[in-house]
Amino acid sequence: MPDILVLYYSRNGSVARLARQIARGVGEVPGMAARLRTVPPVAAATATAVPPVPEDGAPYVVPADLAECAGLLLGSPTRFGNMAAPLKHFIDGLGAEWASGTLVGKPAAVFTSTATQHGGQESTLLSMMLPLLHHGCVIAGIPFTEPLLSSTRSGGTPYGASHVAGGADDPTPTDDEAALARALGRRVAQLAAKLA
Repeated sequence: MPDILVLYYSRNGSVARLARQIARGVGEVPGMAARLRTVPPVAAATATAVPPVPEDGAPYVVPADLAECAGLLLGSPTRFGNMAAPLKHFIDGLGAEWASGTLVGKPAAVFTSTATQHGGQESTLLSMMLPLLHHGCVIAGIPFTEPLLSSTRSGGTPYGASHVAGGADDPTPTDDEAALARALGRRVAQLAAKLA
């Protein structure tokens, strides 16, 4: 069964919860399965090595996950209108995969979470698309044929799934945000099935 890699970094749980909704959407496509993976945190100075397996949540990504996937979804919280450093650090280390064309022709999409409505969701989503384009991915968004895209009052954009955590840092997606995340997962899985 082809896997769709749902790869993310999540600090407070919002992006991880969106990733699980996206994985549900992938699983709604016959013959497709989601593979949830995360990236380890990074720091300017490391006092203790990160354990080889996270204490909870998704396992850390390995190069084989990229080679074996039929499609890819990248997720990150927003950091000043850009992806968080741990995801960028991982992407910056993919020179061998870029040179060998590991991701060429695979459908890909992006997702994010912010603390505020105008916290840079769309610029973050666009910034995550740039390396995917360099890797030769086929970029997918959420089309306006998804009715919730026109009625949501929180997260959800044509550039990708999103969540607004608010001042209380609520990691739980609204019903609209969750439905749009599932729609994005379905879309990438359907495109992967067609491209296969």
